[in-house]
Amino acid sequence: MSTKTNGVIALAAIVATALAVNSSSAAAQTSYKDKTIKIVIPYGPGGTYDKYGQSFARFIGKYVPGNPTVIVQHMPGAGGAKAMNWAYNVMPRDGYNLITPLDNSVLNQLMRPKRMRYDARNFTWLGSSNQTNMVMVARTDTGVNKWQDMRSTQLVGSTTGPNSMGFIMPMLIKSLLGVKLRMVSGYKGSSKVIFAVERGESQFAASNWLAWSSKVPHWFRGEKKFAQPILQMGIFRDPDLPQDIPMLGNLVKNPADKKVVRFISVMGLLGRGLALPPKASKDSVRILRAAYDKMNADKAFEAELKKRLLRLMPSTGAQIQKIVKEAVESATPEVVSRARKLIYGGKS
Repeated sequence: MSTKTNGVIALAAIVATALAVNSSSAAAQTSYKDKTIKIVIPYGPGGTYDKYGQSFARFIGKYVPGNPTVIVQHMPGAGGAKAMNWAYNVMPRDGYNLITPLDNSVLNQLMRPKRMRYDARNFTWLGSSNQTNMVMVARTDTGVNKWQDMRSTQLVGSTTGPNSMGFIMPMLIKSLLGVKLRMVSGYKGSSKVIFAVERGESQFAASNWLAWSSKVPHWFRGEKKFAQPILQMGIFRDPDLPQDIPMLGNLVKNPADKKVVRFISVMGLLGRGLALPPKASKDSVRILRAAYDKMNADKAFEAELKKRLLRLMPSTGAQIQKIVKEAVESATPEVVSRARKLIYGGKS
């Protein structure tokens, strides 16, 4: 066979390969055309998971090739664990189904393994649009103005369930600071938790500060405030909170307990975002992560969040994936066991 013939064959092979690659790429780019993406929200309507989830649904579709329709589905139950378990084990792996994952997903997985049927590392995280500190807020008519007052005054708190940070933080405070707290579980979402405080069914609750400031900002205004923040928990102080609100980690002296508080506080870095179930295709991951980053960079998306009294603190999918992996793999059995004992009395 002549050199010229070999050259023609080689060129044909290159062209065929290029066409195949381009065809594959085009197929991936058009795979969302005339499709519907569904976002599962692990709580009921009205909370920050819902508000962020609704905002994601309004904006991410325009950055996905084919501009698919995006809808939301609420799946409350068991402090968000119902949706997390369902997404991991049942949710279709077709790239059209997403979840707004719990920020405490790693914590639940390690501390309550009998109830959590997932490994947070195996979700494919698309990114996050916020970071959250947990903040305990109490009614002012309780006479509790600072955390030390709870050593002599018992407060009743409302929460969704024992898997939620709204339960975990108060029980941690109770164990570490020796205060008098009692929790009532079963409320479907942070909105109902917060309005239980307003109706007098409970006297305090713990939620991220955005939940408080976006739902009931009037509570914290004027000379006679209805409620006030007592404690916060996170890696960094929340920039929107008064600087005199104590960080739980700064009040704890025991080194072993400090490790527990830091381990739990890291969960706030996950914030509010989106994830695919395990074994999602590489094409779906590539397309949706790129779309998520473009959404986070969209000034109209940021304006939407501000309109909802939310904020934008973006992280990429790769960054969140790394945080989740390191959180799972760096949590020693001693830290997990100590956390379980402080929060659940040792039960899993």
